Amino acid sequence: MKRMAGLSILCCFPFLGVMAQPPGQQAVVPLPALGADMKRVTVSGIDAGGFMAGQLATAFSRHFRGIGVIGAGPYFCAGTYSARSTLENVVTACTAPASPALGAGGDIAWQKAREFAAGGQIDPLAHLRRQRVYVFSGAGDRVVAPEVSAQVARFYRLAGAAPAQIQHARHLRAGHGFATDNPDDLPCDAGKAPFFINCGFNGAHELLRHLHPGMRRAPVATGAVTGKLLRVDQAAFAGAAQAGMDATAYLFVPKACTGGKCAVHVALHGCQQAASQVAGRFYQHLGYNGFADPNRLIVLYPQVRVSRENPQACWDFWGYSTGDTSFATRAAPQMRAIMAMLDRLQQRRK
Repeated sequence: MKRMAGLSILCCFPFLGVMAQPPGQQAVVPLPALGADMKRVTVSGIDAGGFMAGQLATAFSRHFRGIGVIGAGPYFCAGTYSARSTLENVVTACTAPASPALGAGGDIAWQKAREFAAGGQIDPLAHLRRQRVYVFSGAGDRVVAPEVSAQVARFYRLAGAAPAQIQHARHLRAGHGFATDNPDDLPCDAGKAPFFINCGFNGAHELLRHLHPGMRRAPVATGAVTGKLLRVDQAAFAGAAQAGMDATAYLFVPKACTGGKCAVHVALHGCQQAASQVAGRFYQHLGYNGFADPNRLIVLYPQVRVSRENPQACWDFWGYSTGDTSFATRAAPQMRAIMAMLDRLQQRRK
């Protein structure tokens, strides 16, 4: 497969692009070893980050207990039709199919996953049965069609996940975006930049409640968190080539988690949502930290960098970092970097 400049994807994938406070003012520190509980790791993402979350939770399924997908489609969506390039699949089957029959299908995704698993390229699919799944789709989404998002639930039903494990939040008014309860955000049906939409509830809280049903403490407001937000060295885990990842990432550590045994959630931004583009909009103000702070949940915010090959800082769900279909397997450099960061978090403090 030819390397693709993912950048043309944005003709059909208008992701977030709002500037908040200037990034990079914090000192960069090494990613700490926190003795985290690797038996309670979940991942979520919006748009390109949602597609990437599906890749992580499938390729490394033995490590993940839950997945949240917002405005995105099923595993290996870019490989839906073999006769098309992965980028062609992205801008048609994965986002705006001409008809439901031409969109990405959970059945196709399941068959592709079976092929990768049979070749030993991803973890055994039996692990998917125990994952909890949260999917959010808006009836007014004109970027990723709601019927595409619905195929995430279909994929997990085929994998054998019990109905109670799958929550598909279908919002009748929502456009494309991350649902919030912030009156300063756009109306729920707006579906335009900056793609934070006030639907009267906090989407981060809702998905985390489903993925971590044992966490009952009420979320706190952004300004009331007692945990620390760290700017951490990501380059140490991405390798010499960096694979399109930024040199730094962000980590939220509740005060109660310095002693170990906390769960971990990986939150993946979408295109044009990286810290270098929107500063703290995603990793500070979306609601993840407010839920995590009283519930002993560490939140990792990996970051993609802006580059000539990827000027919109999208996570790789079509192959720009690999040049072939290995972007959806355990060999994918971006996913390997994230898994290496999780491995560091589980190590015991010295």
